Amino acid sequence: MTELPARRLLLVHAHPDDESITTGATMAKYAAEGAHVTLVTCTLGEEGEVIPDGLAHLAADRDDSLGAHRVGELAAAMKEVGVTDHRFLGGPGRYRDSGMMGVEQNDRPGAFWSADLDEAAAHLVAVIREVRPQVLVTYDPDGGYGHPDHIQAHRVAMRAADLAADPAFHADLGAPHTIDKIYWNRAPRSVVEERFRWMSGALRHSPFGTPAAVADVPGVTDDERITAEIDGRPYKAAKAAAMAAHVTQITVSGPLFILSNELAQPIFDVEYYELVRGEASAEGTARETDLFAGVERVTDMAEVTAQ
Repeated sequence: MTELPARRLLLVHAHPDDESITTGATMAKYAAEGAHVTLVTCTLGEEGEVIPDGLAHLAADRDDSLGAHRVGELAAAMKEVGVTDHRFLGGPGRYRDSGMMGVEQNDRPGAFWSADLDEAAAHLVAVIREVRPQVLVTYDPDGGYGHPDHIQAHRVAMRAADLAADPAFHADLGAPHTIDKIYWNRAPRSVVEERFRWMSGALRHSPFGTPAAVADVPGVTDDERITAEIDGRPYKAAKAAAMAAHVTQITVSGPLFILSNELAQPIFDVEYYELVRGEASAEGTARETDLFAGVERVTDMAEVTAQ
């Protein structure tokens, strides 16, 4: 690569489908605008529950081939949002889905939850030093809803951001790089509550019968913690299509979707973030509307190699 695109966004997610549910519109927006969008997924999602009866044999307690199938689902989803650079941490299958918190799969050899933090982070450092993103998006410390792989993805992303900037860490992985801004993907409580009130009426015209709860939405937090909102409404169809591509995990109908628990949730076409590192461009209580706002742009690799 002799020249880097002007804007470079890196997203770190735990399983295939997480990226489409929580950041699909953001990815589609920046890809359409010409930014280089890199998605790193930490596991293949081998322990996920399977919705379609015809694919039930893929599950971990049967053929245990769900991970390979979900690789294809992720590729199809990324086509819908225009993202061409999607990778698995350490390569496909390097880390296995750990299952929900407290299950025996947490301690299985190769499970992401039990991975050595610096070893896992080194795989991400290599990506950071190659792509040199100005903006990183990942989960909050609870992983949005307490899933061990989401918590670990947060830890790995934050650790890798520190290590990538350290010249003393693995010079063989490339020139050091400091990420300008780090965001956690969030959901403001007032917006989620309003959307669930709206959904109570929408369910009358939906094949889905039972609503989820506000607490089922990952990353719900107090409104004042939200520092950025990305208007993804022009890309809501792309986001919905990306979600629908994850056939084993998600069923989409109009503006609603269900997971394997069959509880309906709204698709959010405005996506929200909390800036946790770097300088906010908005003043006072205003929210940023561009994750790259205020970022210095470096496009020439000669500048990078000269550092």
